[in-house]
This record gives sequence, C-alpha cells and structure tokens, in this order.
Amino acid sequence: MMKLFNIAVIFCALTLSACAKNNTKIMIETTMGEIQIELYDSKAPETVKNFLSYVEQGFYDGTIFHRVIPDFMIQGGGFTKELIQKKTGSPIKNEAANGIPNLRGTMAMARTQAPHSATAQFFINAKDNTFLDHSSGNFGYCVFGKVTKGMDIVDAISTVSTHNEGHYQNVPDEPIVIIGIIKI
Repeated sequence: MMKLFNIAVIFCALTLSACAKNNTKIMIETTMGEIQIELYDSKAPETVKNFLSYVEQGFYDGTIFHRVIPDFMIQGGGFTKELIQKKTGSPIKNEAANGIPNLRGTMAMARTQAPHSATAQFFINAKDNTFLDHSSGNFGYCVFGKVTKGMDIVDAISTVSTHNEGHYQNVPDEPIVIIGIIKI
C-alpha cells in the first residue's frame, strides 16, 4: 500500500512539473526594470489567451502602471502616459473560480464591478490579497500568472509616490512605462 502511495506521489509531482514546463513565460520590460511571469495556461485558459493576444498585438507597449497602492498592488496595461485609455477588445469571462488565490506576486485581471468585464488591464499583488478571491457572494479577480523573477521591481514600483489626477487615484508622480511585454 505504501509503495502504491509513493508511486502516486511521484506521478503527481512529475505531472505538475511537466505542466509547469508547458506554461507560457513572459517578460514585462518597464522603465524600472524587468518582471518575469509564468502564466497559468491550463488554470485560466481564456484569460491567458486574451492576455497573450494583447501581447502579440503590441498593445501594452508604451502603456503605464497607472494605479499603484503600497502594500496592495500595482495595476497597468490600459493607459498611455497622458492617461488616455486605450481601446480594447470585448470583455472576457471571469475565471476566478480556478482556485488560485490572490497571493503576493500573483498577476490577476483588473475589472470593473461587473464580474465579466476584464479586457486588457492587469495587476500584480504586492501582498496576499485573498479578499479578492472567488468565494460565495464574491466573483473575485482571476489570477492567471505569478512573478518568477523581478519581485524586487514590483516592490519598488509599489512604493513610488503617487497623486490623484482628475478622477484617477494613486497615479505615480513619474510615469512607470511598460516598454513592452514579450514571450520568453
């Protein structure tokens, strides 16, 4: 019986390892440094597909992290340095019920109050934010990746000084530009 259990454990470990190797990896190049992310292709397939379609279009090139809240998250991917919102495609289905929690270093889709309203904007959690997870009565925010390198850059971005500009809050005083996002 113990031998069968050990075989099952080894099989599960190899399967998870193989799945991780198949996950898409990206690099976000910013004016403050590089952030590498492993996307969860099988856990959030529609979200990853949507995100990668924007990457392939070069949509994120020149956008900014427009909302930065210390000890919470950094949000970007939708606005130019002039705070002009870029035109996006149609919203996608919220896959937050995938069981992946909003923990420090995870990347999730930003959305409005409407559960299925995410398009291009994303955020990276600067700390554990499990109150953003899917639960009874809370649609949650879909986690679709995790920082594998560059968490120091996320931390540096999350502590920049910010201001309010028009109806936008927590805008960095100096624009933090996403130079580009590429698959690696």
